[in-house]
Amino acid sequence: MMYDQTRAQQPSGKAPGRDERRAPGPDALFPASDRDKILQRLGQAVNIFADTPREALEKAEGAFDEAAALLVEALAEQRRLLREGWQDQDPETQSTELRLALRQYREVTQRMLRL
Repeated sequence: MMYDQTRAQQPSGKAPGRDERRAPGPDALFPASDRDKILQRLGQAVNIFADTPREALEKAEGAFDEAAALLVEALAEQRRLLREGWQDQDPETQSTELRLALRQYREVTQRMLRL
């Protein structure tokens, strides 16, 4: 099954480019350079499979492990940013601001579940 990067980068149910106030979503979790390096490693694994299948699988596993580690780090940072936005606010914080935080949690969680 191939991964559709274009679909994963678009916010759910919304046209790309819509201007909204929100925390960066999963489409911004990985710097392009990190993503490109991992995809390059996967491509190399596929290319060498015929000659050295075990080495190819080791390269693919390494790329998987790196992507998983980056995802864990990125999600931890996303959580920190979301929490920072509401946790230390005055108890009289307007419900609109809290509703925005709830929407951000929902969007990030839904995107994460679609990975």
